[in-house]
Amino acid sequence: MTANRRFRNVVRIGPVQVATYYDSRGHEKHTAACTAPRCGFSTDYDSRAAAELAARTHRCPAR
Repeated sequence: MTANRRFRNVVRIGPVQVATYYDSRGHEKHTAACTAPRCGFSTDYDSRAAAELAARTHRCPAR
């Protein structure tokens, strides 16, 4: 069992993690968040493909 059961189907693309979750209204959402220190990139999408595209094209300014 994972520590945070809210997110599922977590994939790491470079420094960005993409995950699926349900929002407070019960709609399925997808998020892409950069795990690099001092980056701060995090955004939500309605489709998994959009979140994965954002992860692939993200250029981290913290590098």
